Amino acid sequence: MITVTGATGNIGRTLVDLLAEAGEEVVAVSRHPQRPPQPRQAFGGSGVRWAEGHVGDATSMRAPLAGARALFIVLGGELNAWGEDPKLLLRAAADAGVERVVLVSSQVSATRPEAASHARLREFEAAVRASGLDFTILRPGGFASNAFAWAETIRTKRTAFAPFADVALPVVDPADIAAVAATALREDGHGGRVYELTGPELVSPRQQTAAISAALGEEVTLVELPREEAHAAMARFMPEEAVTGTLDVLGAPLPAELRISADVETVLGRPAGGFGGWVGRNVQAFR
Repeated sequence: MITVTGATGNIGRTLVDLLAEAGEEVVAVSRHPQRPPQPRQAFGGSGVRWAEGHVGDATSMRAPLAGARALFIVLGGELNAWGEDPKLLLRAAADAGVERVVLVSSQVSATRPEAASHARLREFEAAVRASGLDFTILRPGGFASNAFAWAETIRTKRTAFAPFADVALPVVDPADIAAVAATALREDGHGGRVYELTGPELVSPRQQTAAISAALGEEVTLVELPREEAHAAMARFMPEEAVTGTLDVLGAPLPAELRISADVETVLGRPAGGFGGWVGRNVQAFR
């Protein structure tokens, strides 16, 4: 059995599908399991069971972990800023008999090791390493799915708003993160490995908007926001440290953050998917 946290998120939903399709028994953990997403075929399978749990509360995870041999950990939203000592979650996993852990961290954990915005992820990395369990750490760059933030204004105004319009980064398709996670959870040979996950090309917000325009068959205008306006908008739903850290990466990426990694292809035996492919699968969100 494999326990998947963040099962309603951009990575978790796909990961649950992949594991179920592979015949795995899956416990899909969400803070709101009474409102799971509209199921795709795999979600409706008998091998998937929904459970309530919270990565920041080890006690709530004891029931979802019972009988699991592997655990997928992803932090989301406010969990990137607060929560109890992650060692408690890893201890609960070990007590339940978990042997293998896959953690989604961030590329920034390595490229900016002092960044306050990613301190919580560094704590989880340290806890995973010290747990005594077989572990794999995934460090993705920016997600292609961050473009969902433009969905409402593209639907209603055919306009996207973003800072740093022409700064390009190798954004990664969350489906590729899920596929790498599924492999590491199910197969041997990934213990102790750290995989940096990026897309196959550098893509700027202007280029992302052009890809969405092409998929819609309609012109979408990109309005470049000054950093101060972008900061104010992001601060409505992100902690201050996370806003500052995110804008630092988006506006002035380090050389290591511009590097295109081969790790997706190394693990999966196929190239990483590009932003255009992500848009093609998700274009309905922008119609």
